[in-house]
Amino acid sequence: MTEGRYANIIIDISHEKVDRAFQYKIPAALYGILDVGTCVTVPFGTGNRLRQGYVVEITDKAEYPPDKMKEVFQVVKGSVSMEEDAVKLAAFLRHTYGCTMIAALKTVLPIRQTMKPREKKKITRLVTKEEAVSLLGECLRKKQSARARVLSELVKEPVLPYELMTKNLGVSSASLRSLESQGVLSIEAESYYRNPVKLETGPEAGKVLSDEQKFIRDKILADYDSGIRKTYLIHGITGSGKTEVYLSLIEAVVTKGKQCIMLIPEIALTYQTLLRFYKRFGDRVSVMNSTLSAGEKYDQCERAKNGEIDVIIGPRSALFVPFPKLGLIVMDEEHETSYKSESMPRYHARETARYLAQMKNASLVLGSATPSLEAYYRAKSGEYELFTLTRRLTGGSLPSVYTVDLREELKNGNRSIFSMKLQELIKQRLERKEQIILFLNRRGYAGFVSCRSCGYVMKCPHCDVSLSQHMGGKMVCHYCGYETRQPDKCPSCSSPYILGFKAGTQQIEEQLYKKFPGVRVLRMDADTTRKKDSYEEILSAFSEGRADILVGTQMIVKGHDFPLVTLVGVLAADLSLNDSDYRCGERTFQLLTQAAGRAGRGEKPGEVVIQTYRPEHYSIKRAAKQDYEAFYEEEVLYRELAGYPPVSHMMAVLITAKDEQEGEQTAKAIGNCLIRETGKKKETADRIQVIGPARASISKINDIYRFVLYCKHRNYEKLIEAREIIENYLKQTENKLNVQFDFDPVDRF
Repeated sequence: MTEGRYANIIIDISHEKVDRAFQYKIPAALYGILDVGTCVTVPFGTGNRLRQGYVVEITDKAEYPPDKMKEVFQVVKGSVSMEEDAVKLAAFLRHTYGCTMIAALKTVLPIRQTMKPREKKKITRLVTKEEAVSLLGECLRKKQSARARVLSELVKEPVLPYELMTKNLGVSSASLRSLESQGVLSIEAESYYRNPVKLETGPEAGKVLSDEQKFIRDKILADYDSGIRKTYLIHGITGSGKTEVYLSLIEAVVTKGKQCIMLIPEIALTYQTLLRFYKRFGDRVSVMNSTLSAGEKYDQCERAKNGEIDVIIGPRSALFVPFPKLGLIVMDEEHETSYKSESMPRYHARETARYLAQMKNASLVLGSATPSLEAYYRAKSGEYELFTLTRRLTGGSLPSVYTVDLREELKNGNRSIFSMKLQELIKQRLERKEQIILFLNRRGYAGFVSCRSCGYVMKCPHCDVSLSQHMGGKMVCHYCGYETRQPDKCPSCSSPYILGFKAGTQQIEEQLYKKFPGVRVLRMDADTTRKKDSYEEILSAFSEGRADILVGTQMIVKGHDFPLVTLVGVLAADLSLNDSDYRCGERTFQLLTQAAGRAGRGEKPGEVVIQTYRPEHYSIKRAAKQDYEAFYEEEVLYRELAGYPPVSHMMAVLITAKDEQEGEQTAKAIGNCLIRETGKKKETADRIQVIGPARASISKINDIYRFVLYCKHRNYEKLIEAREIIENYLKQTENKLNVQFDFDPVDRF
């Protein structure tokens, strides 16, 4: 325990005005009990209302006269204390991404409350078998049927599960306690961990690595053994065996007595990744994600602290599992936008993992078939060490790709969702008993509902977005949940031609049943994966061959390995190009490349059909050829000219208000303040470029108006200075509007 008479405490109030540590005296009763990270209750404010908070420092230096200082009231019972490293990590998030310290502390704490351990009870016979038989006869004579059932079972087996007696044999706990008091049996409770991993599979040795894989593993381990800690980027084509390199590296680091974090971008990838790791590491591997119960999360953290697991697998939140001996962090599919938090603090797992690795003296390995421009730019500049995997493990080549121009399909009279080429190849695969993946980057039964006569689009009255058509004639807003019935006539011109733009996963599923009678289809999207374990159920069913076609959104093209899939169809490939976002070309290239990479991963060759209205776009042309280098060179030139990440850094500032005029005025005032303050810099290179303010891309959500401005500079620290200028301005003007910051945003506000 840290010694000291005073505790600096962050109060559990998410408000900028109290976003600092407050000092309290430690009462004699709590000497030696408090430590950095302890959750406590303290009197706060003029009314001395009891509030919870976290200790961030214990010191002997008083910042105020001790006689005027309030005392810590008590330690919160059942609360979970944070490790000191977690407090440092929270401070990094606060400084780097802009949020209150309490929000950062809550982010790095995977669980807040201690949970009672699960218990298994067993009943043990304390008397000899002969004595038990004698007692059984006595109970039968006295017609003590419950006791007789217990003794009858204990004659056969000296040790039995408690549940067998209470549930299967219907014996009351009172009857068992009575026999226990007579010394006939004992009831013992044994605590055990809740384990979210439910796999039954035998161990499997690692595969023989190719020369390329072995070179990467040996180089990273040689650095590790020499005390060199770096960030490495593995750029490997789809199917080149990046996961086997990860497994080999983790196995080597674990044998050195260290622990490892394996980050994956989606919960949907957990099952397949876990299966491979479980075969190698057995029950020394576990998972951490949002589908776990509070008890399961708590137990995994306890196992990690106690050194009872070596590897944790999960999305970005798995970074915060408290490993005392962290040696390696692996981040698969590092380009995925899901690694960026959508709520405050808007941290990126890649940068947070890098800081955590430095703090823990660990190595960081990033991997992707389509690296983010940020990672590849840093690798090219020497900040990361770059490795490449150029060959597929199966020895096969990348799939053949056909780009279909949907404009030509329409000219030829094909109004179907499926091009003639795709229909032909689907029919062929069904005859051969091979599997197919159809990918669509859309959600819901259909897209927007519009009038074919006047162009009117049905919009949510509370949000500046179109309503999505769902089954049963329902229209739903995917932002605030507003629902209404689809009208028979256009509300604007009364035309009956008001229809949905039908391009949803459910509609594709229905069309498949019509065109290919008897086909077995599985659908995987946001609607079919709401239940716990739904990801595993769908993926294992497809993996076991219980379906011919898997239809889904983005989650089906990320890292899955299905050897029987020989055809991938990408429907409406250019939808993501219509987004008014500077990253839309990069996202389209990554999605198409990842989707194409699902085909031909087994012994049979694969084919891919990309359906698009813009076959001439560079991201689609490069994806069809799987040419990342050419795409990168073209895209980074555009970023250089426009001053976008990774060449420059960007900060988005979102201002939200119930009153439209007030929000607009505040946004303008913040912009003017930034221009005024940064304009004082003598050197032009030190000045921050301020763009806006303007209405956000979605200017209203749930009757809240949204305004945004952007700041750009090559130096990240300059943007942090700009954030501090805004925070100081808001404090001085006592502005109460909600202002959020997003550094190097991956999504538009």
